[in-house]
Amino acid sequence: MAVSANGIGANWGTQVTHPLPPKTVVRLLRENVFQKVKLFDADYDTLKALGNSGIEVMVGIPNDMLATMATSMKQAEAWVSKNVSTHISKNAVNIRYVAVGNEPFLQTYNGTFLGTTFPALRNIQAALIKAGLGSRVKATVPLNADVYESSSGLPSGGNFRPDIHDLMLLIVKFLNDNGAPFTVNIYPFISLYIDSNFPIDYAFFDGAATPVIDGGSTYTNMFDANHDTLVWALQKNGFANMPIIIGEIGWPTDGDRNANLVYAQRFNQGFMSHISNGKGTPMRAGPVDAYLFSLIDEDAKSIDPGNFERHWGIFYYDGQPKYQLNLGTTNTGSLVPAKDVHYQDQKWCVMAPSARLDDPQVALSVSYACARADCTSLGYGTSCGNLDARGNISYAFNSYYQIQNQVDTACKFPNLSMITKANPSTQNCIFERMIEQYYPSSVLRSGHPHELVTLVVSLLLIWVSVW
Repeated sequence: MAVSANGIGANWGTQVTHPLPPKTVVRLLRENVFQKVKLFDADYDTLKALGNSGIEVMVGIPNDMLATMATSMKQAEAWVSKNVSTHISKNAVNIRYVAVGNEPFLQTYNGTFLGTTFPALRNIQAALIKAGLGSRVKATVPLNADVYESSSGLPSGGNFRPDIHDLMLLIVKFLNDNGAPFTVNIYPFISLYIDSNFPIDYAFFDGAATPVIDGGSTYTNMFDANHDTLVWALQKNGFANMPIIIGEIGWPTDGDRNANLVYAQRFNQGFMSHISNGKGTPMRAGPVDAYLFSLIDEDAKSIDPGNFERHWGIFYYDGQPKYQLNLGTTNTGSLVPAKDVHYQDQKWCVMAPSARLDDPQVALSVSYACARADCTSLGYGTSCGNLDARGNISYAFNSYYQIQNQVDTACKFPNLSMITKANPSTQNCIFERMIEQYYPSSVLRSGHPHELVTLVVSLLLIWVSVW
């Protein structure tokens, strides 16, 4: 399989309790021949590690910074100087885009960022031009596919959402005038998640779904139909040739009955095969420019949208591949795992055999552990959904214990827990053994990492004494 002429990119999110060192992740990207990476912030260590890698970078400005960028040209110029200019000139980072916000017009935000996104976009682009980078680095706004809709249910009925139509035209015109692309995130999984009647085969690319006919175009998968709904929206408003970047596309592997390894492999491999021929979609011929979502699982992401949010990676938290995936970039046709990953000791925290299920402390302890760890692999249809009651409790205890760097006090749930060197994992359910804690340079500059561990242990001792 030949990869798309534009190359394939990956989203590198960092909402994790135990991140892999940036150099390890960059090596992972390079050995899997990812040609592009999309970031959600401008972390110094991450960007520095990308220096001299040849990887094209989209650096991000979080939504909570939009107001500052919108109201202060000085702040926009300072941000560009620190996070773009310096890394290009001193660290040889191949920055090509600045992502201004992330899905700021999501309807769930209730209009929070409607007034600041476009001014922030203007100021960042102006700052890039002032820094002499206007022709090299473009500002764009990654948008969710909910910014457009179809009046007919077909792609040809596509137009921008009525409540933001005029604002979208201002943004699209600005992007077009500055030679910047329209960036959109498309998620067939979400459609399946929110609508139990969604035709599941239509989410995939293997031609098993009933085709949708739209005039002279035939659609056998949701991606093409959603993409072309945007193409129609752009075309109707005078921007028929505007470049489109797929900022995020992927499928999670846990946290929901439809989030599993089989479906994720089916979707991502199907997508890679679908775009490898460079034919494009019925309404837009040519290579598809896309970033897979995502590279590595993020165990600290908000689960407000759903428990699946922490399981989008094609790699686990430790950089090990989840399933067979041919990106068309390696000789083996498989993902290359991360190298030189350092794990904590081979020990786990589980429910003690002597502990009783009817102990009144069980519910409180599990609730405490899950609120501070990651229990999203527990529940109906998940990878650990078949554990018995003791297994569920052990999983919660261990997740907390591992995230707390295996300090002994993190496995002192009152008369309930014990540390074991016997791996409690089952065939389908992995009891994680966490990787060693990585400390970014900002932490190392501001203090000593062992002081942070001491603080955690002290707080745990206080909690245990309260119990």
